[in-house]
Amino acid sequence: MKKSSVLLILMCCFGGMFAQQDAMYTHYAFNTLNVNPGYAGSRGLPSITLLHRSQWVGFEGAPNTQTLTFHSPIFNDALGIGATVINDKIGPLNTTSFYLDLSYTMKLTQKMKIAFGLKGGGNFLQNSLNNVTTQDQDLNFFGIANQFNPNIGAGVYLHQESWYVGLSAPRFLENGYTATSSSNIQGEKRHYFFIAGLITDLSDKVQFKPTTFVKATEAAPLEADLTAMFIFNKKLELGVMGRTGDALGALLGYNFSDQLRLGYSFDFSFVNTTGIYNGGSHEVMLRYDFVNQNKYTIHSPRYF
Repeated sequence: MKKSSVLLILMCCFGGMFAQQDAMYTHYAFNTLNVNPGYAGSRGLPSITLLHRSQWVGFEGAPNTQTLTFHSPIFNDALGIGATVINDKIGPLNTTSFYLDLSYTMKLTQKMKIAFGLKGGGNFLQNSLNNVTTQDQDLNFFGIANQFNPNIGAGVYLHQESWYVGLSAPRFLENGYTATSSSNIQGEKRHYFFIAGLITDLSDKVQFKPTTFVKATEAAPLEADLTAMFIFNKKLELGVMGRTGDALGALLGYNFSDQLRLGYSFDFSFVNTTGIYNGGSHEVMLRYDFVNQNKYTIHSPRYF
């Protein structure tokens, strides 16, 4: 079983080089800066988000991801700056990513804004593949060298208080991985993302917040996450999520104040073979907005 687990993880890692590669999140609507640099500064005050995801719990070598994002408006909200750090470990592979974001916002109407964003940084790949033993010693990916791949991206983010839509390609460059034999093997693929969401009142005490996250890349089927969240008394949040052809999940969140939100989610795969051997995937998310009475204040709840 142990040997089968390692081989299946390696198939996911290297098969994924031809398909979806970016880490997936059930809390994607709270991790927008990672996929769209136009989001930087859009909350109107400095904001920091921590997210941890344990995927396929109980499966040896399963994906494990930590994300830290920070962004803030500057120059009277005309510009936004942001930074993202991601640590993503899958089996014997560990990728650490660092990115900086810059956005420029224009007012289209009194309430509607459009932001154009740029992202720059890179991914540092480390591996311990030499410690993995299989019966086939000719697998050339055991010779992948540790390396840093720079990258750039861009996005556009259209929003107002009650809804948003965005398009982005956060990593334009399709970097290859260098093997110890000095040859290049298949590497990163360009991803395109579409995001959208809105908030509407169902009653004085209940609000409905549907969101979606659509992912497209070469040699992989179009994938979409659809989430329906219900907010009670602007404090408690309950929701369900579906990922096309892959997973179902549930989300729970609580707003301790206008500044502090804690969230948890659970999802499980109903198609992927690994769903038979694991206890699902768990995420914990913490977001904090910095308020300075002299500069940054919260005039209304921030839902996006």
